[in-house]
Formats: sequence, structure tokens, C-alpha cells
Amino acid sequence: MALTQADILRALELVKLPASGQSLAASGRVNNILIDGGKVIFAIGIDATEADAMEPVRKQAESAVSGLPGVTQVLVGLTADKAPSSAAAQARSQAHRPAPGPGGPPPKAAGVPGVKQIIAVASGKGGVGKSTTTANLAVALSVLGLKVGVLDADIYGPSVPKIFGITGKPKLISGRTLAPMEAYGLKIMSIGFLIDEETPMIWRGPMVISAITQMLREVAWGELDVLVVDMPPGTGDAQLTMAQQTPLAGAVIVSTPQDLALLDARRGVAMFRKVEVPILGVVENMSYFICPECGHRSDIFAHGGARHEAERLGVPFLGEVPLAMSIRETSDSGRPIVASDPDSAHAKAYLAIARQVQAGLSGAVRAAPRIVIE
Repeated sequence: MALTQADILRALELVKLPASGQSLAASGRVNNILIDGGKVIFAIGIDATEADAMEPVRKQAESAVSGLPGVTQVLVGLTADKAPSSAAAQARSQAHRPAPGPGGPPPKAAGVPGVKQIIAVASGKGGVGKSTTTANLAVALSVLGLKVGVLDADIYGPSVPKIFGITGKPKLISGRTLAPMEAYGLKIMSIGFLIDEETPMIWRGPMVISAITQMLREVAWGELDVLVVDMPPGTGDAQLTMAQQTPLAGAVIVSTPQDLALLDARRGVAMFRKVEVPILGVVENMSYFICPECGHRSDIFAHGGARHEAERLGVPFLGEVPLAMSIRETSDSGRPIVASDPDSAHAKAYLAIARQVQAGLSGAVRAAPRIVIE
């Protein structure tokens, strides 16, 4: 018999809130229940000051639902949709917040055990090739000798499983910890591994943030030099919270050359600067098109706009990647071009970008070479 939301709420009647003793099911705090076969995902609404006190409740809720027949996996998040409900609550929040030193910065986000550096690949808008860039950049960094992981944080449109040709589900190692999937020497995690391909992700921002945080911190990444995060497109609450709560070593901005895309890329740079994340540089994707039949070059989306924008903003320009059928074909078939055709001119373009990123992470950004692919 298929699981229902009523089954979930009945199980949560056994979970009591610490202050009132009221059942979690009756409290009205449970929302966004999603059932996908044996997988159950839901959120518990809390006040911003209740995070520590409600963490045991979250664990009890997870345990209660895990015991239901047919349940194979449970993901529960705490979501603070509202500001503290009273002046007293705000005062308590301030009292428990660590005070920064005189003139010092706010406390940094906690790191991920075993992961030396985390970088975000972001775009101000969708459709500019961010996920393809993420995949090929990650493979290229691995070719350069780094131990690399990929986190697909694009919850609404997870593309990483398709690009890497990975099927199946990650294994649960112990407790809530998942083993990452692997391909081309990379460790990979995506919400796309946990849901059916055609399941729509009808989630509000807090639930998205909770899912990203759990994939980041409850995966056995092992020892990594770099974790490359494929960020959701845009500059909304999910992106801003991710940037604030994750110790990012830097961000790579992907844009196409035309003015409309560059306008959104500019917002992406501004967002990361706002939260003091270094900009490793800008990539101009779909920079130009070379006709495979006649060799004629067409600047379909204009050309050079990302380079000029990077110069204007005072951030590094990492390089150009053309609009090419081979890049599209290898991505669609689950064989990133850096891995499937490493000697191609297109793979060399990604490798050049990866060298710039590696240099940026070490604090020695070099001038981006001009690579024209004939």
C-alpha cells in the first residue's frame, strides 16, 4: 500500500515539542511533505531562535517516519521562514550570537570535513551552459592532479546526473550519511539521484536551502582538494543563503556574450561581493560558432562581452568556450568533452580555464589566454 501524507502525520504524533509537549503533527509546523516511492521529504517550520532546541525534534521526526513500512529514506529540514516572533525572541537571539572582535568580521561558515576548498559555478540566469561548464571544469581540475568533487545544488533543474551519465541511487553508509556517486575520477552528489527524473521540485526557498545543506554536509566526500558546486541560476534567497552559509573559496561566473545575459552576470558578481566571496573570474560560454561544414565563424550571441564586462568590474576573465555541437553531444550522452576527447581544442579551452581557476585559488591569477578554435 502506498504511503500517504496521513501516514507521515500519524507517525509524527509520537514526536513531542520540548516546550509545550504538543505533538509535532498537531503543531502545524510540518509542511512541504513530498513522497517519492519509499523516499519521504518534509520540513519543520521553526522560529529563527529555535534551531538548537529543535534539532533533537528533527532527529526524532526522522526516526519516527523511518520506521514506517515501505520507507527507505527520510530527509527532514528545519526551515525558519519568519523573523523572531517577538522583541524578547530577538533579544534572546542577540544574546546567544557570538560577538565579533573589535572591528572584526562576522564568524565564518563552518567547513566541510576533508574538503580543502569549495568553489561555486554560478550564473545570473539559466540557459547559459552553467552545468556543462561545471562538469568540464571539474574534470579539467582532476586532469590537473586535484582530487575533485561535484555538488549539484541546482535543485529545480539537476543536470549533473545526465551530464556524467550516472544512474542509480547513492548508498546510505551510516545514520544519515550518503556515499557520493562516482564518475571520471570525481565524487558527485545531486538531488537528481534521490528523486525520479520527471518528479517536479515544487519547493519553497527554505526547503531548497535545507536540501542543499544536507547534501553538502551529510555526504562522505572523503579527502578533496576542491568541491565544485553547480549553483542554482539567479541571485535569490537560495543562492544568497548558500553563499553565506558555505565557506566558499571563490566563485566562477558563467555568461553568454549578449547584453541581457551580461546584465544578470553583473548581478551575480554583485551578490558574491556582498557576502565577501572572491570572484575567481568570468567565463564567456557560447562565445562564437564555427560552421563544421564551411568553417565560417558566426558570433551568434555577439562576442567579447564577458571579457569587457570582466574588465569593467575588475575581475579576472577566464576564457572563451565556443558554441559547438561536440560539446552539446558529449554532454547529452554523459561524456563531458574534457574526459571523452581530451586532445580536442574544446577540451583544451576548458583546461585553460581550469588552470586559471587553480591559479586563482592559490592567489596567483594569470592573464587569460586567447584561444580561438578553428
